[in-house]
Amino acid sequence: MVMRSSDFAKQIRPHMKPSSTTLLSTKPAASTGLGLPEMQAQLQRLEDRDWWLWSMAVIVMLLLTFAVFAMSFPGFIKVDDPFFYASMNRAVRGLVGLVLIFNAYTIYQQITVKRLRREFSRKIEEMRTLQVRAEELERLAQVDSLTGLVNRRVAEERLKSEAARSERHGHPLTVVSFDLDNFKLINDTYGHLSGDQVLKHFARRLETAVRKSDIAARMGGDEFLVLLPECTTAQVSTLVARLRPMETECGGVKIPICFSAGWVGYENGETTEQFLERADRILYAEKRAAKKRAEESLPSRKDDRAPIAATSATAPPASVLVAK
Repeated sequence: MVMRSSDFAKQIRPHMKPSSTTLLSTKPAASTGLGLPEMQAQLQRLEDRDWWLWSMAVIVMLLLTFAVFAMSFPGFIKVDDPFFYASMNRAVRGLVGLVLIFNAYTIYQQITVKRLRREFSRKIEEMRTLQVRAEELERLAQVDSLTGLVNRRVAEERLKSEAARSERHGHPLTVVSFDLDNFKLINDTYGHLSGDQVLKHFARRLETAVRKSDIAARMGGDEFLVLLPECTTAQVSTLVARLRPMETECGGVKIPICFSAGWVGYENGETTEQFLERADRILYAEKRAAKKRAEESLPSRKDDRAPIAATSATAPPASVLVAK
């Protein structure tokens, strides 16, 4: 039992602070070489060790108690030698001393085990907290905080993988670029909070309009991108039709949302940069063509916002250009 306890102490000592043999290091798990599953396994072994120690303590104490009890009755042994009785008394005292020493050792081991258990539990809790924070940071690095859509980095990574899959298997792949018409005028007329509301409303509509296998992303500002795996350009008009007409309400005022869209299909051999560049060219050609119509659907002054908002909801939607 003593050897096993020392082996366990040697096993955990490298992961403890140099200044103490009982406290675990507060450095991250990467520096100690222990992950959360390893820490949980160590804690489970510590609990098993605790039960084993208690069991051995009970067994040894029972054996010693029985030995002391047997030697306390010389009538069981018919010996008239005084020297024998003196030796018997010394043996009884020695056994009593062993019981006391073993009890002290057991108490010490229990204190050590409980201290180590508390340290392992604290370390596991810290690692769980760090894991939750890491997951939250990873989510923030992938998701746009305003709209809840994936950001540009994730969209470009997915585009690369989908383009490789399309080239490998010959499946169609289409990207659709969206740009909100006259978004700066919305901010200037209604304020930036209303502009944020417009972005969030458009993102919600876009997310509900696409399939689960599609990827909707905010590329930055008022620009959005949708990846449509296994979808041809002829089918995109259905998606655009789901988004129109669109308006949102902010501060009791209805704000019409007009957008331009351009889409292209993936061509084998082109890079993702060339793919996106073709989609952007189609988008901005459409945006220039629809700029005047988008301006007419918005008020020019704050004082005119209510009457114009009421009439602009019926303004015709912006046209869409498609790559031939």
